[in-house]
This record gives sequence, C-alpha cells and structure tokens, in this order.
Amino acid sequence: MMDHARDLASVRDATERLLTAAAKLDNASVAEPSRLPGWTRGHILAHLARNADALVNVLQGRPMYVSADARDADIERDAPRPLDVQLADVRESMGRFQDAASVSADWSRTVELRNGVTDQAAMVPFRRWIEVEIHHVDLGIGYELEDLSKEFTQREINFLADRFRNHPGVPALLIKQDDGRMLPTGAAEPVSEEQLDSGYEPPLPGLTVSGRQADLLGWLAGRRDGSALRADGGPLPSLPPL
Repeated sequence: MMDHARDLASVRDATERLLTAAAKLDNASVAEPSRLPGWTRGHILAHLARNADALVNVLQGRPMYVSADARDADIERDAPRPLDVQLADVRESMGRFQDAASVSADWSRTVELRNGVTDQAAMVPFRRWIEVEIHHVDLGIGYELEDLSKEFTQREINFLADRFRNHPGVPALLIKQDDGRMLPTGAAEPVSEEQLDSGYEPPLPGLTVSGRQADLLGWLAGRRDGSALRADGGPLPSLPPL
C-alpha cells in the first residue's frame, strides 16, 4: 500500500540533498548545459520549482498547468535567474507542496495530471520524489543513478515498467533484475474472449533485458542508452520518450 506520508518525508530529504549540492554552484555554472538536451541547469531548477507548484494544483483539484505552452514559457522565463533566486524558489515551492500535502484529504481519490493522465492522490508524493531525484542526476554535479537508494530505484523501475506495459511502441519483454525477479512490460499479446473464458495464459515474452539496477533505471528513464544492458532473444528496443 502506498505510504504517502513516508514519501513526503523522502521528498523533503531528497530536496535538501539537491539544495545542498546545488548551493556549491555559482551563477556561471547554473547557466551551463545540464545533461538534458537543450536545458541548462537553470532550466532544471526552474522546472523543479514550477513542478512543485503544479502538483499543489493537482492536490487542490485544479489543472496541473494552464497549458503545455504556459508550462514551457514559465520554465524559459525562470531559467536565467541567479543561483540564490533559483535555490530560494525550489525551497519555497517545496514548502508549498508539503503544506498542500499535509492537509487532511482522501488520499484514495483520483487526481488528474498532465495530458489527461490520472492517478491515485497517494501517488503524487512519489511522483514528486521521482522529479527531485532524477533531475538531481540531470544537473550533472556528481549525483548519479548509482547514488539513489535501493528502495527508490526499485520503485521507479516498477513504476516505469508499469508505464510501458501494453505500450504499442514497446515490444513485449521481461526485465530481469539483480535478485532474479522478472518484470513484464511492453506490448501485450492480444487475447480473445474465448481464450479468456478458457483460462488461457499468454506465453512469457521471449525478449529478456538484464543488467544492474542503475543501468535498468537509466534505460527506462531515458537517461542511459542501454549499452551496459544485456538483451537475450532480440535486440534491445528503443523506448519512446516519457
């Protein structure tokens, strides 16, 4: 069961780690390219602040963003700001998110995110945790996927495998993890009503992808090309953008 209170504590801890690390930068390095194509480190910090405010909107029943164009414009507007302004904005927006999430509410309710995506409200803190941890890595300031906690890494692999499950752009495959557990993802074999009625179980995919947890996460999250992974039963597929 999702523990939103525990995830909120993890969001706070992850944000403090990011702020402590980013405080060692200067204005010039904030303007330098991040690991995300087309984005500076300032873009990432601006996005983190505006994403926190957007998730406040979600928790309070408003649209996450006014529009996709408005979201992008806000990030572009805020990206060139000096370091001290960026860090204050990330910290203050974290406080607004934590305050909104501390209000007594029905955490089993369905909320709407971007592009019509819906989820249980209890998942929102974990989604914010993802934003903070993965974008900390994207800053390119010494925090790597290998530095993420085992709990977070496993949950994010599970989350992304579920996100790609039944995706027509991803072939059916099994993700083989360090401990031997297998996660199915990708396109599913069509099953007729007659087959369902007869108790038919589709065969397991023939394609298996295995490797270290950090490399699996990097590939699923679009942060690594998968060259460190092993694909058995076919070539390693290219994943669509998240």
